[in-house]
Order: sequence, then C-alpha cells, then structure tokens
Amino acid sequence: MEQTIYLGAGCFWCVEAVFRNIRGVDSVESGYANGYHSKIPNYRQISTNSTGYAEVVRIQYDDTVISTEHLIEIFFGTHDSTTLNQQGADIGTQYRSAIFYTTLEQSKLANKIIDYLAKIGIHATTVVQPITHYGKADENHQNYYEKNRNEAYCNSVIEPKLKKFRERFSHYAK
Repeated sequence: MEQTIYLGAGCFWCVEAVFRNIRGVDSVESGYANGYHSKIPNYRQISTNSTGYAEVVRIQYDDTVISTEHLIEIFFGTHDSTTLNQQGADIGTQYRSAIFYTTLEQSKLANKIIDYLAKIGIHATTVVQPITHYGKADENHQNYYEKNRNEAYCNSVIEPKLKKFRERFSHYAK
C-alpha cells in the first residue's frame, strides 16, 4: 500500500540521495516541513534559521516492498541522530533530525526505534511529529546529487553517506 513519510536528517540533498536507492521507494522529493507559519518560505529564508522549517524529503513508498520500520532503520543508520540541530558542518534547526509522520503507525514505529536506541545507549535528538506544513523545494534542489556528482559537497558529504548505506543496507538497494 502506498505510504508517505517526511524525514529530516540534515541537508536534504544527502537524505534524498540515500532514499532514491531503496527498493519500494516510488518517489523522493526535497522540501521543507513544519515551520512557524503555513506560508512556505524559500531556501534563502530557511537558511536564516528563523522560520522553524526543517529540510526534509517527502518519501512515497510501497510498504509491501519496504516496511516503514525498515525505512526508519535506514534513516537512523545513515545520519547522526545524536547531534541537536546539526549534521556535520550543517548547523541550525533546519538541519534537525526529524520524522514527520502521516499515520499513527509511523509514529509508533519511530518511537519504538528511538526507545530501543536509548536502551543501547544512543540518545537520539530526533523529533517525531505529525506533518503540518510542507512545501517542495525549488527544482534546482531536486535530485541534486545526480545532477551535481562532481561538486565538492557531493564528493565529501553525500558520497560517504551513500557508502554507509551500501555497506549497511545493501539488501534494500535497487
């Protein structure tokens, strides 16, 4: 059955590159979620760290091919959920670790995994909230890695995340 979930794990270019490679994921779109106002700001405004919006990817997936629980496991396995409002050199609330759910089942699974991580000594700062506002990022932010593979950011930041995905989750790869 088709499902939608919104995941924030730092720069959406990185998250998008990982989730585009997963069997059962039908579409991945970079955007912004759950800010202070319903009017969706642009990238420049988001970058001021004053809008409350998080950089996210909207993932549409077939849960008969890839379960929500496995998507969330991949999410936690490919970013550092223990740093508050930061992924590497990207700092600000727009880079927070976040799961914005569309069903209560997604919320339950996310919190179950966070509880498990806490039991093994990993204290995730990930927020789990219902999606309230979402806006698609400009076209130049969509499928960024594929369009810009030779850029330094892609080589130094995105490639290591993809490598981590391939090493840990190759059985989910397309």
